[in-house]
Amino acid sequence: MTQIGVRENETRQGVRHEPGPEETESASQSPDGESGSPGTAQADAPAPDAEKPGSAAVQEKAAGPADPASAQPPGGGDGDVDGRRGTDRPRRPRRLLRWSAAVLALLILGTAGAGYVYYRHLNGNIKKDALNLGDHKVAAPTPNAFGQTPLNILLIGSDARDTKENQKLGGARETFGATPLADVQMLLHVSADRTNMSVISMPRDTLVKIPKCTDPDDGKVYAATQGRTMTNQSLGHGGPGCTVATWQELTGIHIDHFIMVDFAGVVSMADAVGGVPVCVDANIHSRTSDGKGSGLKLEKGTSYIQGEQALQWLRTRYGFEDGSDLARSKAQHMYMNAMVRQLRDNATLSSPNKLRRLAEEATRALTVDPGLDTVKKLYDLSGELREVEPKRITMTTMPNRYVGARVEPTEDAEQLFRLVREDIALDGKDKAKKATGEKPSDDPAAADDEIPVQVRNGTRTDTLAAAPGRTSTVTGLLTEKGFAQAVADTDGSWSEDRTVVRYPSADLEGDAQRVAEALGIPFSSVKRSTDVSGVTLVVGADWRTGSDYQAPKRDDKTPKSANALNGADDKACMKVNPAFTW
Repeated sequence: MTQIGVRENETRQGVRHEPGPEETESASQSPDGESGSPGTAQADAPAPDAEKPGSAAVQEKAAGPADPASAQPPGGGDGDVDGRRGTDRPRRPRRLLRWSAAVLALLILGTAGAGYVYYRHLNGNIKKDALNLGDHKVAAPTPNAFGQTPLNILLIGSDARDTKENQKLGGARETFGATPLADVQMLLHVSADRTNMSVISMPRDTLVKIPKCTDPDDGKVYAATQGRTMTNQSLGHGGPGCTVATWQELTGIHIDHFIMVDFAGVVSMADAVGGVPVCVDANIHSRTSDGKGSGLKLEKGTSYIQGEQALQWLRTRYGFEDGSDLARSKAQHMYMNAMVRQLRDNATLSSPNKLRRLAEEATRALTVDPGLDTVKKLYDLSGELREVEPKRITMTTMPNRYVGARVEPTEDAEQLFRLVREDIALDGKDKAKKATGEKPSDDPAAADDEIPVQVRNGTRTDTLAAAPGRTSTVTGLLTEKGFAQAVADTDGSWSEDRTVVRYPSADLEGDAQRVAEALGIPFSSVKRSTDVSGVTLVVGADWRTGSDYQAPKRDDKTPKSANALNGADDKACMKVNPAFTW
């Protein structure tokens, strides 16, 4: 599906690099891209029953680093030799491949009807792992007036290759059994009333702080990262439960389940529905003069693709628009929408044999948390998902900005996270909801004069210097209100668009909320963060003057930078770069 991932253009030799504790902004990453020629990796896709039910984690395809000397569009190339074998190859995630497989696996089980519960042997295909390996547990949302709560599922795609089938698809045979990376991460949010669905994809290059995680199998403790590192490394810190913990730390969104997907199942699932319709506005051949590209060759208009062509479509960068990962993400979104519609509408799935084949492939492709570890549970879940019409499905990419060769969330990303936390539809078709903010903490606040508070000046912006004297002014306000232990931080390097109160651990949440309450700051601006050691008030650019804080006007619109795509859009057509037509 999915995201705008940003890759550095560098070459890595030999095996995967495992960063030491001192490495913060430069995390190791799995190569990916469009490996090999269409007649090799893609032609070798396994037969439907080739995958062994006992395979461990999700396996998916990856490739290697781009050649920094080659003239390429931003983000690296999309098809050479695998970088983990010591040669140049672009590191680009096949995000939709893995994302599609995850969402499709859910929808697939729903299309088959109640008959799936009779295939008890399918339960043995499904692999299981712990839901959350971190210490930070986000409280579940408060039920609405009808007792309903939203459903949040993290979809994870791994670059692990511990079966021969996935190695054939992904290359990198020398990395058999290596520590996997979470190269695709998608949050699927189903509204409490089950009328709409939102999807947020996070670029695998996103810099985050991975929290402390404990491996449930051997008890190994992975310390929290000292600095920011790429989010895809979270999977190697004990399993998918650490990826869940990382998401919860970043977004404040309670996650109910995760589904991790096997890459090899994508080909056979696409074949089982009879192909997926895609559109290009001109003839396309994704191949450069020096042999890069996916090899995709289609005529102008709509084509039904499956098998090798489906893989090529999902891998293609060269030939779509500007050749960036953003263009590839658009193509992947279109494929995903079309596949969902196929699964809902394709009458050929009434064939018991095709349904059985689809069920086998879907269950073999999955690793799930204990809450989804049977066909019956997955079927029940798919029933809930089927209630949402495609026209109420909105797919987005987490708004981000470059940090060197990596990316980080922007203020728009926090806006997107808030909409999900507050169960506000991203398509804008919900009735207006009252601001709910966050519920009061169960942890009682200490007395005002016993709460240490550090005040920082975060009023600096890209165009304005920090407003002078804000820390001393706001510290004085707190002192007047009885917060005798409030102190000013004279470091003026901070920058926040909106005023925020941060706290490091659950036992200080009540204190942080009390500080916010005293200054008229909404609880939605009280955030848990490992960036601080105690209750910390950062005066943002929205409070550059005065002594009374005025919360910004509520905005419940999906940011344009999220690149939203509606699930019912069957008119979308990829724009072909003129240099790749024939």
